[in-house]
Parts: sequence; C-alpha cells; structure tokens
Amino acid sequence: MPFYLRNALIALLITVAIIATVLYAVNFLNEQRVAELRAIEDQLATDTLSIETQYALLAEAPCEGLEGSNAFTTELGGLGDRLAFAEERLGATDPEVLRLKERYTLLQIRDYLLTKRLARTCDLEPVVALYFYSNVPGQCEDCDRAGYALSYLRQTYPDLRVYSFDYNLDLAALKTLIAVEKVNAELPAFVIQGTRAYGFTTLEDLEDSFPEGLLVPASSTATSTSDE
Repeated sequence: MPFYLRNALIALLITVAIIATVLYAVNFLNEQRVAELRAIEDQLATDTLSIETQYALLAEAPCEGLEGSNAFTTELGGLGDRLAFAEERLGATDPEVLRLKERYTLLQIRDYLLTKRLARTCDLEPVVALYFYSNVPGQCEDCDRAGYALSYLRQTYPDLRVYSFDYNLDLAALKTLIAVEKVNAELPAFVIQGTRAYGFTTLEDLEDSFPEGLLVPASSTATSTSDE
C-alpha cells in the first residue's frame, strides 16, 4: 500500500474513533441527565404524597407527632439543592427543568401552608423565610449571593424554613402567592416572619432581619434536646 494511502487510512480511522468517542460521551451524558432528572421527579412524587398524607394526619390529630416536620423540611431543602444543581448544569430554560421546578414550587407552597396551619392550630411560632429570585439576566445581580447566604443560614439554624421561588415562573399558584404576600418585583425579595424586605447586602444584615432570639444554632438545639 502506498505511503500516502496508509496515512490517509490511519487518519480516517483516528477520525472515526474520535467521532465514536464523542458520540458515546454525548449519549452517556444524556443518559446521566435523564437519570438525574428522573430521580428528582421520583423524589418530588414521593414528597408530594408525603405532605398530602401529613395534611390528612393533622386533620385527625393536628398537634401530635410534629417531630418529623423538621426532618421533612430538611429533605425539601436538599431536594431544592439538587434541582438548583440540575438547573445550573442544563440551563434555567430547559423544559424538563422548568417542569420539575413547577412541581417543586407547588410542593413548597403546600409545605408553607401546612406550616402556617400548624402555627395557628398548635400555637407554634415557626421561623419562615420566603425568598424570591430571578434567573433573567440583569434582573437580579445579587440573587446568587442571597441564595448562598440563605443556604448557609438554613444549615446553621435547623429550625429555619426557607422556601425559594423563581419570581418569573409561569405558575398560577405562585402568582397567587406573590399577590397574597404582596411581593414586588424588586429582587431579591424576602418575606421573613411576614415582613417584606428587598435587596441583599451581607449575610450579617440578612441574619439581622430575623426577630431576635428566633434563630437557634444546631448545637444549641442538640443541647436542649439532650437535656430533656
């Protein structure tokens, strides 16, 4: 075989190998993407059923067995982190991500309503923060920093319930929540213990937005539990 034909054949084989490798990698990543989204979807379905069951149980014994409510909120926050990661990887406008975000938003609203019902029925004072953000470029320059700050506070104070909402999500229930809470499109926006606040400066300022004495660190919570 002539030298130039052999080189051409080698180049062709290398090109085919590269193309095959790229196609395999793309297919693998797509499968991983689908598996990740399906895992989030399955967890959303389970959590939705869980919270609906909680509603039914509370109708029979509204103030009993409340120890598990914080655990559920922790799971809800963890699911939100996974969804945010998928959104970051696949893009905020990905149809699958948007569909899952809608279901997650409904789940958050249901849990928020459940929390308010418990507060009224059982004379409790839960620590609640509603957080409204935007993924529209240029609309909310401080939203990422605000989100990280709230994640830190949620991890530091286990009794803190944080509900995060995409202000521009086209979902009727979310629009109703925004109207009921009277939240303007000045993002980031917060509703902390029923009080609205706009903008983000520092973690310390955000922490100071909560009424004094309501935020209890994890170590203090563990100590008080062991003392009982």
